[in-house]
Amino acid sequence: MTTETKALLVIDAQRGFDKPVWGPRNNPGAEANIKALVDAWQERGLPIVLVHHDSVKPGSSLQPGQEGNHFKPELDGVRADLVFGKKVNSAFHGDVDLDGWLKTRGITSFVLAGIQTNFCCETTARVGGNLGYDVTFALDATFTFDLAGPDGGVLTADELYRATATNLHGGGFATVTSTKEILSAS
Repeated sequence: MTTETKALLVIDAQRGFDKPVWGPRNNPGAEANIKALVDAWQERGLPIVLVHHDSVKPGSSLQPGQEGNHFKPELDGVRADLVFGKKVNSAFHGDVDLDGWLKTRGITSFVLAGIQTNFCCETTARVGGNLGYDVTFALDATFTFDLAGPDGGVLTADELYRATATNLHGGGFATVTSTKEILSAS
C-alpha cells in the first residue's frame, strides 16, 4: 500500500450465506483472506467499514433479527470505524452516506472484499469507480454461488467470479488483484 489512507470495505460477510439454500459456492478460502485483510488493517490502524445486507425479502436468512444477519465469525472482535446496513446491492446506497463518510475523512481509495462477488461486491466496486474512487478488488477475498440465467442455463460460481473480474478490469472500475498482492504492497 502507498502512504495514502486506503479504507477496507467488507461487504455482507454474513452467516446467512452459509445456508444451503444458496447452492454451490466457490472459493472456500475467501473467509481466511477476508480475515487476513481485516487483521492487517487493524494492525496498521487503517479504516475498516463493515456493511451488512438487511434483506426485506420474507423468510430471508439475511433479515435483521435473524442469526444469518450477523457477521461471520472471522469478523468477531473487529474494531470497525463504520458499520451499517443496506437493502440494495451497492454499499453506496445504504443506511448511511458512505461517499460522504469517505470524503469527510479524505479517503479516495479502498480495498473491497466480501460476499457475493458478482452482486453486492461488484456493484459497490462499480459505483465506487464511477464516483472517482481508486478501487482495489480483492477477488480471492470474495465468493459467490451458481446462478441460473433467463434461459434456464446455469453459470457456475467460478464462471461468475471470472466474469466479475473481467467486468471490473475491462470496464476500468477497479484493479482486480489478490489478498497476497494487496498485503505485500505495504
